[in-house]
Amino acid sequence: MTPTRALAYPSLAMHRLELPADLDKSGTYAELLASLRAVVEDEPDLIANLANITAVLKHGLADVSWVGFYRQIGPDLVLGPFQGKLACTRIAAGRGVCGAAAASRTTVVVPDVEVFPGHIACDAGSRSEIVVPIVYRGALVAVLDLDSESYGRFDAVDARHLEEVAALAAGLAW
Repeated sequence: MTPTRALAYPSLAMHRLELPADLDKSGTYAELLASLRAVVEDEPDLIANLANITAVLKHGLADVSWVGFYRQIGPDLVLGPFQGKLACTRIAAGRGVCGAAAASRTTVVVPDVEVFPGHIACDAGSRSEIVVPIVYRGALVAVLDLDSESYGRFDAVDARHLEEVAALAAGLAW
C-alpha cells in the first residue's frame, strides 16, 4: 500500500462552491470571498488565479452574464481571463465603462448601459455593468468587469464586496 501525499498546492484540489439558498447579497459575497481566498492561497500563477476568480464569481452570483478581467497593457485594457460570451479584446484608454473606471481608479456602477456615454456594446444583451479597478503598488494593473442582462443589477453592496475581490486580486503576483 502506497502512502498518500498532500498536494504541494492545496488550491489544486477540487473546490466545491455550494451556497446556502437563504443567503442575502452580503452573505453570498462573504461565502464567495472565503472560497476565493482558498482557491488563490497557494497558487503562484496570476492567470490561473484570475481564471478561477472569474469562475467563482460567474457561478456564485445570480443574474450575472459575464465576468472578466481586462489587464492594463500599455495605454490599452486587454482582455484577460473571463467567463461568458465572446468579449471585446482591446479597449482604448478612457473608452467605455472599463476605460472610465481605469481612468478614475474608482468603481463605476452603471444601472443602464444604454445611457452611459461611450458605452462599448461587446454583448448586445448586456443591460447593466459594474467595473472595479485593481491597483498594485500604486499602478493600475487591471479592471474587474461584470455584466448582467438585467437593468439595475449592480448596486453599492456589489461595489463594496467586489472592491474586496479587487483587493484580493491586487495581492496576486502581478
